Amino acid sequence: MSGFNKLSYAQKKCVSTVGMLMQKVDMAGPGARIGVAVSGGVDSFALIKTLTIRKAILPFPIELMVLHINPGFSPDSHIPLVEWCKSEGLSAHIELTDHGPRAHSDENRKNSPCFLCAMLRRKRLFDLCREYNLTHLAFGHNADDLVVTFFMNVVQNGRVDGLTASEDFFKGRLRIIRPALFLEKSFMRAAARQWELPIWKNDCPSSGSTRRKEIHDWLQLEMGRDKRIRQNIFNALTKFQLGRQKGLTGHELDPGSIMG
Repeated sequence: MSGFNKLSYAQKKCVSTVGMLMQKVDMAGPGARIGVAVSGGVDSFALIKTLTIRKAILPFPIELMVLHINPGFSPDSHIPLVEWCKSEGLSAHIELTDHGPRAHSDENRKNSPCFLCAMLRRKRLFDLCREYNLTHLAFGHNADDLVVTFFMNVVQNGRVDGLTASEDFFKGRLRIIRPALFLEKSFMRAAARQWELPIWKNDCPSSGSTRRKEIHDWLQLEMGRDKRIRQNIFNALTKFQLGRQKGLTGHELDPGSIMG
C-alpha cells in the first residue's frame, strides 16, 4: 500500500471507493478474468486505471483486459489507447466497427441512434467475453449515472429502477459489474486529469443532444440549488440499490462516507 500514499485525494477516492464496493458485494474472486469496456471517455478510462492499482493491492490474482469498440466516427481515435495499454502492460482487444454511422443512417428509422449503437456495442462485448473466456465485464458507470438512470426510468418508463453493482448473465457464465457505481464523476474526472490519461473527444453527432443529457442537466440544476439535495438523492438510491443486491442491505454501507 506504499504507492497508495503517493496518490492525490481524487485518485485515492477512486481506488478506495471502487475497492470498498467490490469487496462489499463480492464482485470478483481469485482467478477472475475481467474485461473492461473502455470507450475512451473519462469514466471508463479512470476505471481501468483504478483497477490496475486495485489488482496490485488484492491478495489474490485477477486478470484485466481492455475491450474497446470504436463506433466508426473517427477510425484512428483509439491509437492513444493502444499506446497506453502497451505502457501499462495490459492485454487489449481494440476493434473498428460501423456501429455509429449505421445507427445514424436510414437503416435505423425505428429506434434512436443511441439505442441501436449501444445494442450493437453491447452484443459485440458479450461475444468478446465468450471468445476470450472472460468471467466479468466491467462498465465505468458512476454515481451520477446511477441517479440519471433512476430518474430516466421513472420519467420515461414508469419504472422504479437504477443500475446494479453486480449481476449475473447467461446463467452465471458472465457477471456484469460496475465497480465505480458509488463514485462521483467529479473524482473520476480529477483523477483522470492527474493520471494524464489520453482521453479523446466523443465525435458522435448525437453527443450532447440526448434525453439522458436533458435529464442530467435538469438534475444538476436542481441539485445546484441546495447541496443537500444531491446527498439525499444519492443516499436514497444507495439504500434502494443495495437493498436489491443479494445478501446486502442499504444499512451496511454509509453513503455519506462514500460521497466524502
